[in-house]
Amino acid sequence: MKRIIPKLILTLMVISMASCTDQRAHDFSSIEITAEEILGNPNYQAISFGAYRETTREIQPTIPQIKEDLMILHAMGIRLLRTYNVHYDEAANLLQAIREIRQDDPDFEMYLMLGAWIDAKNAWTDEPERIRDEDSPRNSVEIARAVELAQQYPDIVKIIAVGNEAMVHWAEEYWVEPSIILRWVNHLQDLKAAGELPETLWITSSDDFSSWGGGGTEYHKPELDALIEAVDFISMHTYPMHNTHYNPEFWGVPEDELDLSDMEKIHSAMDRSLEFAINQYENVVAYMQSLGIDKPVHIGETGWATVSNEYYGEDGARATDEYKSGLYYKMMREWSNENGITVFYFEAFDEPWKDAANPLGSENHFGLINLQAQAKYAIWDLVDQGIFDGLTRDGNPITKTYDGDLDALLEDVLVPPTDAEIRARQEGQ
Repeated sequence: MKRIIPKLILTLMVISMASCTDQRAHDFSSIEITAEEILGNPNYQAISFGAYRETTREIQPTIPQIKEDLMILHAMGIRLLRTYNVHYDEAANLLQAIREIRQDDPDFEMYLMLGAWIDAKNAWTDEPERIRDEDSPRNSVEIARAVELAQQYPDIVKIIAVGNEAMVHWAEEYWVEPSIILRWVNHLQDLKAAGELPETLWITSSDDFSSWGGGGTEYHKPELDALIEAVDFISMHTYPMHNTHYNPEFWGVPEDELDLSDMEKIHSAMDRSLEFAINQYENVVAYMQSLGIDKPVHIGETGWATVSNEYYGEDGARATDEYKSGLYYKMMREWSNENGITVFYFEAFDEPWKDAANPLGSENHFGLINLQAQAKYAIWDLVDQGIFDGLTRDGNPITKTYDGDLDALLEDVLVPPTDAEIRARQEGQ
């Protein structure tokens, strides 16, 4: 029998779970730096983090493995990580690993945007309908656990993100109305006001640019406007790589560039890709400002996969390879640093669980470092600088993909289709 939890009981349960049961005041005196000071600061580079090595999340990364990953990322200059849920032990183990490293090295800095996953009622079930304006029973558990971890690690958890791409409509399995996210954001803000969470803890939701008002008018709802008012900053996502297939108008080689060299065509396409991302960012800012609101907007996700046997590979957009991915990484970092924008680049390491049935699926290949502990082209320069010397991942030193042979890498790099080819493909669909 399906269990139904009335909203009042659910609310009371969350308050009970998220509160300090013995009524003792929480000690947040260990906080040395705040989200407000970190976000937008180029000295605190950010990245999306998952330590999974296997094709299933049922095999959790160990704390020693997480510590290896942390030392690698710290050497890269990363100081702010993003996680996505507290379903598993990974987030709690990550926090424990950071604390243990800091006990041995007080100068070690690593902070966290802790994600709490949010689903619509009936998501991931056999029920025929997803109820978009009601919570999955799991949501209250996610929020309560996120609160618990933020209370336990106030010196590390600087941000809680309510939901990941939880409002965008292409997340068909689980998307919710903005009212659901707003309810939980307000709940967390109330806990801050009551002293149950640090006053300096920032609350947001991390979602596609369109979900933040930067796209179609179907998202422009009073509840979204209230959410923009309620969060401490906006965390928006932008993916030119995916749009090389879904909205490829910017991607194809235009007629006036047909006489360029292959390398010039590739670089021009990547310039247009960066402009595509910037435009989506600016559209979110414009919508926020149209409401008379002015608060920080940062990029909670963007990235570029290096492998794909689907829409983005050789038989599709010809977008995925290490060279284009490396160009995008460097261009995005340069632009965001110059403009005081934090980018949680997606992602640190390849994670094979994301598309376990398809090893060459793009979702498995967004990492800057692969499963063989090889740094991809985007960070070859860091290998040259020796920052990984003495560091290992699962017993392997950090080396370069392709043995550092750029000519060998370029053999796998394809020129994007022409505008005419893209139009012909679209007309044939």
